[in-house]
Amino acid sequence: MTDIIMQNLLSPVVLFFILGLVAAIFKSDLKFPSGLSEALSIYLLIAIGMKGGIELSHYSVTAIIRPLLGTLFLGVFIPVLTLAILRMMKLDLKNSIALAATYGSVSIVTYGAAVSFLDGHEIQYDGFMNAMVVLLESPAILVSLLLLKAIENNTQSIKTPYRLGIMDGFVSSLGAMLDRKVLKESLVGKSVLLLMGSLAIGVIIGEDGLPVVKPLFIELYSGVLMLFLLNMGLVAGQRLPEIRRHGFKLLLFAILMPLLCGSAGVIVGGLAGLSLGSATLLGVMAGSSSYIAAPAALRSSVPEANPSIYLGLSLGITFPFNLILGIPLYYQIAQWTL
Repeated sequence: MTDIIMQNLLSPVVLFFILGLVAAIFKSDLKFPSGLSEALSIYLLIAIGMKGGIELSHYSVTAIIRPLLGTLFLGVFIPVLTLAILRMMKLDLKNSIALAATYGSVSIVTYGAAVSFLDGHEIQYDGFMNAMVVLLESPAILVSLLLLKAIENNTQSIKTPYRLGIMDGFVSSLGAMLDRKVLKESLVGKSVLLLMGSLAIGVIIGEDGLPVVKPLFIELYSGVLMLFLLNMGLVAGQRLPEIRRHGFKLLLFAILMPLLCGSAGVIVGGLAGLSLGSATLLGVMAGSSSYIAAPAALRSSVPEANPSIYLGLSLGITFPFNLILGIPLYYQIAQWTL
């Protein structure tokens, strides 16, 4: 296990992230132009979606139905579990909802780093897993916002994870929750739109289109990922001072929650019949937290939530934890359970 962690720690993508982290901590003048950062993000979203679509074109619906259902289950289960835990920790409702959406959604870059980890260790995984990333991106946001409206419309308080007082509120608040802003950010926000669109294009062009997209979106992928992680190290390092203001409990949450959800993802992957590599990726997806799609939805839907909490924990703690330790841990858990 130690050897796997050390190999991951010494991989180029992680070392570039650490370089950015060090630069931010020591207040270097290194910085990325905002336009370049945006371009790298767009590239990674398209590359992951395109590769997933081309691979998905090789599979029938019956071959992916179990992984698909397992992924949807995680998209509902994780935000409900996260909300219950945070309410037991006495965190206020709005920030609890924001963290439920953030930790229920996916970090595309963490997923990309996990793919590089598996490729580096020559571990096979199913190509349709890129499609599962797209599938997991939106449900957690919608479920979290629905929970918020349901709880606000219900007179019962949340006392335990088993008594959310949701059913009556669910029915009465469904229409209120599904307003234009929520749907726009959850379904056609930048990350979801690019992932779904490039996935669809990949399915349409199939293997015949591979020679056209391979030079840009496959051969250059690892190099672009290194540049993006250098920038993410800078951003994560800048978020570290914000985290100290929110206490030890939330710091512990940002480390233990990905372990809990990542383990659940691996177990669900095993039940869905996934291979070792694919179950590891599902664990990474479940254990990661969003800092693109979910925050974009939260800014308009839950403006009262504190961005320094949900962005600070996601980007400052959970993202580096997963990148350095989480990915090899989920792989080890998959080895133990499959």
